Amino acid sequence: MSIEVPLDRLFDEIGGWGFGYLVTVSDDDRSHLLALRPTVLVGVDARRLRFDAGGGRACRNAAVRPNVSMVFPPTATSEGYSLVVDGEATVLDRYVDVRPTWAVLHRPAP
Repeated sequence: MSIEVPLDRLFDEIGGWGFGYLVTVSDDDRSHLLALRPTVLVGVDARRLRFDAGGGRACRNAAVRPNVSMVFPPTATSEGYSLVVDGEATVLDRYVDVRPTWAVLHRPAP
């Protein structure tokens, strides 16, 4: 069973997940994954997750196709659940900033 995560709670708990995979889509419609640790940014209009993607493929992909996903593997305290987050990306130099639009705890593997 999956459990939806309220976005306001997501920002308070994201630090406990450690690293996650930023998932973007390449020009050839293939997924591109990059393991990164996000930083929470607090802005005037919204909070975002910032990933230092190094200015490479993830940045190029997100600049053209801003709908991205993030997958955070289970941790010792997540009872086997993975955290999956969808969002809209903005690219700033080497950074991909993501405004989450949906989050869910995905059930543990059987």
